[in-house]
Amino acid sequence: QVQLVESGGGLVQAGGSLRLTCAASGRTFSPYAMGWFRQAPGKEREFVAAIGRRGGYTYYADSMEGRFAISRDNAKNTMYLQMNSLKPEDTAVYYCAVSTVAYMPNESSKYDYWGQGTQVTVSS
Repeated sequence: QVQLVESGGGLVQAGGSLRLTCAASGRTFSPYAMGWFRQAPGKEREFVAAIGRRGGYTYYADSMEGRFAISRDNAKNTMYLQMNSLKPEDTAVYYCAVSTVAYMPNESSKYDYWGQGTQVTVSS
């Protein structure tokens, strides 16, 4: 199994920045794609960003393009989500995940391991 723990969430004003960290333990995730999802109260879980197995390829949901940046450090078994120009609609619980069966999927069903989530709240 892979254990994932998110950190770095908190309260920030609109226009501010946060960096989320996903720390992995257990089996290495270096060969696998990883992603970030988020879920706001009363809404479905939403794809945020994904990163390829070596970190060379990334893609983003349209609403995050240009504001968020996903990265990973396989030597440290760590993934990051840099969030800039935050908006109130970015408020959600953010989850990191690992996929062992697909390359940079944007569907939650394609991910095998999940963290517990970290709360991001953006005030207006």
